[in-house]
Amino acid sequence: MKILVLNCGSSSIKYQLLDMTNADNADLLAKGLIERIGIENGELSHKTSDGKKHSITTDIPDHVKGIDLILEALLSAEHGVIKSLDEVSAVGHRVAHGGQYFKESALVTDKVKERIEECIELAPLHNPANLKGILAMEKLMPNVSQVAAFDTSFHQTMEPKSFLYGLPYEYYEKYQVRRYGFHGTSHKYVAKKACNLVGWNWEEKKVISCHLGNGASIAAIKNGKSLDTSMGFTPVEGLMMGTRAGDLDLGALLFIAEKEDLSIQETNNLINKKSGLLGISGISSDMRDIEDAKAEGNERASYAFDMFIYKVKKFIGAYAAVMGGVDLILFTGGIGENGCEIRKEVCTDMEYLGVDFDAELNKGKRGVDLVISKPESKTKVLTVTTNEELVIAQDTQRIVSAI
Repeated sequence: MKILVLNCGSSSIKYQLLDMTNADNADLLAKGLIERIGIENGELSHKTSDGKKHSITTDIPDHVKGIDLILEALLSAEHGVIKSLDEVSAVGHRVAHGGQYFKESALVTDKVKERIEECIELAPLHNPANLKGILAMEKLMPNVSQVAAFDTSFHQTMEPKSFLYGLPYEYYEKYQVRRYGFHGTSHKYVAKKACNLVGWNWEEKKVISCHLGNGASIAAIKNGKSLDTSMGFTPVEGLMMGTRAGDLDLGALLFIAEKEDLSIQETNNLINKKSGLLGISGISSDMRDIEDAKAEGNERASYAFDMFIYKVKKFIGAYAAVMGGVDLILFTGGIGENGCEIRKEVCTDMEYLGVDFDAELNKGKRGVDLVISKPESKTKVLTVTTNEELVIAQDTQRIVSAI
């Protein structure tokens, strides 16, 4: 079974085509990226598993045209990987927000599309594009089954004591204002993978998953279920990120908005696009740039680096407390998988949690699956590569096979 996985943004589409003959270790046939949809000079970048590359620049007015270009690339005699669209058994879509409706991935039906549309007000930047991808595929391949995989679904196991805010309860009842959490597909995948790597059943362990990248979140996973996670009603809550503020005193935000005479939209831009590593350092939202500037003695870069480490450590400590301990701590995402210094600093002085970190083994390790704690460490520490597309493909295969 070959499955096409689509991750549609407002002006972009990431895609992978996977052969699911071996679902646990699927073969990636091709992947690529469409950019600048609805903008002049749209771009397609396409790469096959055997190294063939293809790119074009053309106007891409909408998602239908973008997906059409993807299908053409997959079918091409020069750089394609299939001979007929009939080889594509199903399509899996990443959908940002499933609200309280979806506890797992779902076969796309009219009702599911309605629910995705209802969640647009909860994810106005993402759900409209995700829905466009589904509708575009219906036009281009009307007979193919589609599955929606939701970023929020894994965290639907959180209890009210974790997901409710200290606001009047009526706002939860009227507007579903609560913590939802994100990166669920990644957290689920890497937690299970990490436990498998050390020979454990993840449904019997306490795992703290640190998905660290430009967007970052931490999840407390107990016995295979999400107990808590750092992102909330939106992805801006929790850790300080590349450009997102993370946790802050709402009174301070109101104070700044009043002093600077900021509109709601300007205030939203402040906490989502101008804060975080960028806002503190004044240099960049990229941790690599922050580390370089810190090494050169830049004080604000040092603040940004130290704040990021500090907040990750705080969440790990808090989640160990609510789970009654921790068996395994993992690092994933762009920073988590590649930031050797970040991992070392986070795990410094964590002996109280049973962590005996192997700094030498950790040094220089990037983009690998590896235990980076010493054999005698009571709590295992791992760096684990994530693969959200594989999880979406696996869910899609499971659901479609059961039809």
